[in-house]
Amino acid sequence: MATVESKTPILQMRHISKRFDTTQALDDVSLDLYPGEIHALMGENGAGKSTLIKIMTGVYHPDEGDILLDGKPIRVGNSVEAQAYGIAAIYQEPMIFPDLNVAENIFITHRVRGAVVNWNKMFREAEDILAQLGVKLDVRVPSRGLTLAARQTVEIAKAISLKVRVLIMDEPTSSLSAHEVTQLFSLARRLRDQGVSVLFISHRMEEVFEVADRVTIFRDGKRISTKPRAEVTPEGAIRDMVGRKIEEFFAKSQTQRSDLLISVRGLGKENVFSDINFEVYRGEVLGFAGLVGSRRTDVGLALFGIEPADSGEIVYQGKLARIRSPEQALQLGIAYATEDRLRVGLTMPMSIATNITLPMLRKYLSALGLVKRSAEEATAEQFRQRLSIRTPSVYTPVSQLSGGNQQKVMLSKWLNTRPQVLILDEPTRGIDVGAKAEVHHIINDLAAQGLGIILISSDMPEIMAMSDRILVMREGKQMGIFSRAEASQEKVLTAAMGQSSEPKGRA
Repeated sequence: MATVESKTPILQMRHISKRFDTTQALDDVSLDLYPGEIHALMGENGAGKSTLIKIMTGVYHPDEGDILLDGKPIRVGNSVEAQAYGIAAIYQEPMIFPDLNVAENIFITHRVRGAVVNWNKMFREAEDILAQLGVKLDVRVPSRGLTLAARQTVEIAKAISLKVRVLIMDEPTSSLSAHEVTQLFSLARRLRDQGVSVLFISHRMEEVFEVADRVTIFRDGKRISTKPRAEVTPEGAIRDMVGRKIEEFFAKSQTQRSDLLISVRGLGKENVFSDINFEVYRGEVLGFAGLVGSRRTDVGLALFGIEPADSGEIVYQGKLARIRSPEQALQLGIAYATEDRLRVGLTMPMSIATNITLPMLRKYLSALGLVKRSAEEATAEQFRQRLSIRTPSVYTPVSQLSGGNQQKVMLSKWLNTRPQVLILDEPTRGIDVGAKAEVHHIINDLAAQGLGIILISSDMPEIMAMSDRILVMREGKQMGIFSRAEASQEKVLTAAMGQSSEPKGRA
């Protein structure tokens, strides 16, 4: 392959910035994609990778900056326009129509309404495209029975049918076997050799080093570096990904852990996670770290009985517990605050008071089955003061609150169940810096009061600052547990990317 310096970029992102409310998702990012190269894009969760590719494909529009195709400015209004420019994306879950055959899926965007389909021509051209990829598939069969790897191949064939020039592969290998990954890499190299620019996004460092020609690293919405693969080392890449200072973040005060609350041994759920082992003590925060697809949330859902585990054991306060539903978890003293407060965490049209008392509604019913408003109001007012929820009334609809105050309402909702173990899944996602600090103070106070807390977070500084111990997961497997003293951002991210030589034991 010729060096990129001898070529003209196909696609140029110039000084791209994008903000969502208080979050600066991209900050003055520039990136060049050249023909005939595989360009890897790496970064932690929230580094800005997904936002950039959504701008490339027309899902988002940049607040500032320009997109150039062959040196000329373009505006990508939507995915159809992106495809017309030769920009396409495939994801870890291919979006194909299961009841259409392979050929129909390949040419689905070509069909003209009212036109008569020339089936023989469609089948022949579909076979020709697959032949370019060195793949044999029966183009006449429904797509429903295809393997994940075959469905991704159909997506790539669809992109080729649209004369793709830039193909974005966003975490395409996360659910593939080793053999299927090898096949996918062969397809990527074939496309590269045909002059396509492949943008490959992956958390699997070994894959990046196997397939990439160049590597770009994002951190906190900025492009940190772009280098030829030969100039990148795993250690250097990780340093670039975690090079932030965390001194400004609120740090949990040291608390004395006491009684063992919960012990998990060999916990597993088929095809999701396996052999998870940890303990949670009173007064400590156990952080769960990992990248996208690490299955941290699935462990939390299993402990709360939403998606029960099918192997291993949970010992709660010295007794074997079989948790098959949230009701059983709450009876034991385990509560779970979801990462998605808007869709499943809160009932948005209802009041603060109704949301806080909802999990314990029976406690607030009279003999006639009516809600005792005075008791409900007293409880809500107690939490309004305790967690400093900013509202003129506890009967204000939750939808009218800021993100930070909504988060406090959700915390109040589960604290009202009087848990001993509180699982917090992304508790500061989507709230501003001030509200984040307040939530951190609340977590610190709860631990000081003797709760055992499991903190699931994609925010590395948050995990580092708030955890007494950190359990690291990767693709459903436990990579190790680090004590506060031995943990560093580099160590945690190295384990999360599967680079550690030997997983650590319990700390």
